[in-house]
Amino acid sequence: MRRSGPDSAGTARLAAAGTDPTTVTGTFHGRWLTLGKDGRLTLYAPTHDGLLRWTERSPGGPEWTGPERFPAEDVADVTIVQGADSYVHFVGRRERTGDQGPDVDIVHAIQYQSGRPVTEWRSLGNPYRTAENGRKIGRPAAAVDGQGTVFVFVRNAGRGLQMRREQKDGRWAPWQDLKGSKLTDGPIPAATGDGHVEVVVPSQRGVLHWRQPAPDGQLTCGQPLQADVREGSGTALETAPGRLTYYWTDTDGVAAYREGSWPVPLGGAPGDGALTALRTRLDGQDCTVLAQRGPADTLVVGVCGTEAEHNGVWWSDTTVDCTGDPALALDAYGRVVVAVRGRDGALRTARQDPGPGLTLPPHWQRL
Repeated sequence: MRRSGPDSAGTARLAAAGTDPTTVTGTFHGRWLTLGKDGRLTLYAPTHDGLLRWTERSPGGPEWTGPERFPAEDVADVTIVQGADSYVHFVGRRERTGDQGPDVDIVHAIQYQSGRPVTEWRSLGNPYRTAENGRKIGRPAAAVDGQGTVFVFVRNAGRGLQMRREQKDGRWAPWQDLKGSKLTDGPIPAATGDGHVEVVVPSQRGVLHWRQPAPDGQLTCGQPLQADVREGSGTALETAPGRLTYYWTDTDGVAAYREGSWPVPLGGAPGDGALTALRTRLDGQDCTVLAQRGPADTLVVGVCGTEAEHNGVWWSDTTVDCTGDPALALDAYGRVVVAVRGRDGALRTARQDPGPGLTLPPHWQRL
């Protein structure tokens, strides 16, 4: 793939038009705060026809470089996923207006190393030949298996699920119809450490769950789970070797689900948008940290024992402004780092304070 350097031409064009080329216009879906092989965190945000990137100057911070701007013309609904090789993948939905109306395709770009260029966007096409059906596809989601193979999922025009995946030779297999019906937008795909890929998708008939029985196997769908899931709220986390826990919000709050069991209510008072989750050790215990935007547009953080949700989740409202989805990551020293976008449009980060439990500082760093 060709690499795309910082977008100096796009920056100049927007500046000449009176538009600030470094304005953060929202938050990305997925993991928009990532840890590179060199131990540096990188943070990404959308801007006008582009993406912005900040990178830690050294592992563990606290100083950041950026923002650097990279072109993403006509690309929206970008989700970010990172593989075990630390490559960061960007998958988006591109809509361009032609003589026959809008043309929609799914596009993909990669960052191979911290601070290095992002590749140019490569088109993965559309499951449909006609523009009319092509416009009806949903926003994409993605997962990367243990071998670095990228899987892209999208709700199709008939409200089933389509998948396109990379092959071992680097080429992409054709779009595959995984069936399903009455699906909502926002598939929740993930890969486990042992290499298999799963995807959970809410529908009007319950939650559908596709799973590979083994790495490189075909994704097969099990019986629907009767659950009420708020569209676009879900995330997945590997909570034991080869086992994923899915977190989503429903009409009563946050819930956790593992295959073979019923969803466990976790309480909380979520706003709209997606949860994010990570595992870490707190006071010597294996814990799961959850973050979400609350109903007052502030960041709410929950902590529980990993796979011990039945013992309770300790929720705390940070009172920090949060618009869009928050992000979580561990830095080079294993400290929890949180990133949010505030009401003023600026990005802010906070790093776990030393001491017992999970404590965030009262003053956050503005980027």
